[in-house]
Amino acid sequence: MEMERTGVLIVDDDPDMRNLLQDILQDHRYHVVMAANGQEALRQLDAEDCRVVVSDLRMKGMDGLELLHHVTTKHPECNVIIMTAFGTVETAVEAMKQGAFDYLTKPIKTEELLVTVDKAMREALLRREVEQLRRQVSREYAFDQILGKSKPMRELFELIRRVADSQTNILLTGESGTGKELVAKAIHFNSQRKSAPFVPVNCAAIPELLLESELFGHVKGAFTDAKIDKRGLFEEAQGGTLFLDEISEMSMMLQAKLLRAVQEREIRRVGATRSIPIDVRIIAATNVKLAEEVKAKRFREDLYYRLNVIELRLPPLRERKEDIPLLVQGLLSRSQAAKEKGIEGLTEPALARLIDYDWPGNVRELENVIERAATLAREKRITLEDLPPTIRDVQGEGQMVEDAAERLLPLEDLERTYIRRILDKMGGNKYRAAQVLGIDRKTLYRKLGEMGNKEREKQPQ
Repeated sequence: MEMERTGVLIVDDDPDMRNLLQDILQDHRYHVVMAANGQEALRQLDAEDCRVVVSDLRMKGMDGLELLHHVTTKHPECNVIIMTAFGTVETAVEAMKQGAFDYLTKPIKTEELLVTVDKAMREALLRREVEQLRRQVSREYAFDQILGKSKPMRELFELIRRVADSQTNILLTGESGTGKELVAKAIHFNSQRKSAPFVPVNCAAIPELLLESELFGHVKGAFTDAKIDKRGLFEEAQGGTLFLDEISEMSMMLQAKLLRAVQEREIRRVGATRSIPIDVRIIAATNVKLAEEVKAKRFREDLYYRLNVIELRLPPLRERKEDIPLLVQGLLSRSQAAKEKGIEGLTEPALARLIDYDWPGNVRELENVIERAATLAREKRITLEDLPPTIRDVQGEGQMVEDAAERLLPLEDLERTYIRRILDKMGGNKYRAAQVLGIDRKTLYRKLGEMGNKEREKQPQ
């Protein structure tokens, strides 16, 4: 049990009281640490993993309230329980105001002590678990978890870093499957709002009649099924980020209400008569061209400009094919099937086919393909046969060879065309192009030089 390994610090200048509390708590399998005064207690907290402090109120030197102040400032992970023999309401209220978890009156009752310490310990350990999960999520959505070294992705990373800590609304644009929610989370968890909620909502997945209630909440009796008051997602995201995916699917009526929320920084629940102030950053996303939707009168122009303070365009995978080897490596490292089989990577023909494919479904499609291939793979490396037919049977460069044969092109011309095609697919990255071509960089540079000389010879003098 984790409570056995995490200490309870008892602070009292009466040694008999310290020993009594120690015996009670140790009998119930708590690890107990003791201190005779406030200064010693602070030294113990620096040395021991204590999540609960049980301190007397009246002590010589530093009293319980002063110790409480130091603990909540320097060790906010600890819950402090104050003991007092005086039991006045004023003392208890003052202790709770200053951050005490609870208070006990002397003489201490064993059952009351155990119940209070147990509640304080469980709450402290739960808080620690939440903090660990928050740090894990922050690492998961760090910038380096968005894989890509191509020029479009480097430019995107730079923009994300620059906008993360701003308070302005952001519009993410790009085709489906390009990772808009991943980028939205990266922005949130690298901003000053990271300790507050990140609340995603897919505007296309919720029926119009329910979306208003989901976003803004409702009061009891607002409509037939409104049996209790309900907080909306704006309230859930208070202090944090609200991610509105597929924003173009929102009805004109709801767009008007959203515009008011953005402008006035307040919302009104369905059926309510008073407004609620909000502090929420909005990140919206769409896979359509909102400017064209505005022209077609399907999206409000004023809302468009409110949401589109900063636009980040996510490039489709076909525009950054040089990132595919890196993405494949990252996806394999996260694939449970790949881990279980010890898959080391892909064969060169399989990787070349992935690079040749145009990926209409973008990174999401690549993720599905890698997971499928890892599940079906019979070797330590994924082969062409493990890829789905839609990718395995793509003509790709083979069609180029057939066309060259039909036109009776010289081998030199075919090589030149192929090198240019691969360079284009790699975004001009000669290192990756040389890898795909199966030659070293010096050879590639020599061939490019020869190609340049040939073209200059052909030019009219």
